[in-house]
Amino acid sequence: MGFKLINARSETVSEKPSFRYAFKHRRCLIPTDGFYEWQRVEGSKTKKQPYFFGLKDANIFAFAGLWERWESPEGDIIETCTILTTEANDVVRPIHDRMPVILDPKDYEIWLDPNLTSIDRLTPLLKPYPPEAMTAYPVSSNVNSPKNNTPECKQPVA
Repeated sequence: MGFKLINARSETVSEKPSFRYAFKHRRCLIPTDGFYEWQRVEGSKTKKQPYFFGLKDANIFAFAGLWERWESPEGDIIETCTILTTEANDVVRPIHDRMPVILDPKDYEIWLDPNLTSIDRLTPLLKPYPPEAMTAYPVSSNVNSPKNNTPECKQPVA
C-alpha cells in the first residue's frame, strides 16, 4: 500500500491489487472516538466548515482497517494501514458522500479472525453505520491544523 492510500473503497477492496491480499489476511481495527468531514460554506469558494461525527453514547468505536508490511531491498520496514470507506449514511450524507466503515463491536472478532478469508462473509460487515446511533455537529476550524490535537477540537460551535 502506498503512502497516499489512506482510504480504501469497501465496494472494490477485494478486487484492487493494492488491497486484495490485506483484505483476506491483514485486517485490523482502528480505534477512535470520532472523525471529521468538511462542508463547503455556501457563497464561498474556499471556506469549509468542519464537522465532528461520533456515536451518540460517546463510546470509543473502531473503523474497519487493513494493514500491510513492506520491506525495501535495503531492509527498511514500512508498516502502513488504511481505513475502509463506504457510502454515507443519513447523518454523514449532508456533509460528505463517503464515510469510514464503523464496525459493530459484535463483528470485531469476525473481522480480526485470521482464518476467515471468505469475501462473502466479510463483505456484509462493510456497510454504513446505523444513523440513529450517530451524532454530528460543527466544530472550530482549529481542527484544520494537525498541531491542534486537543479535546477542544471536537467541542461544538454555534
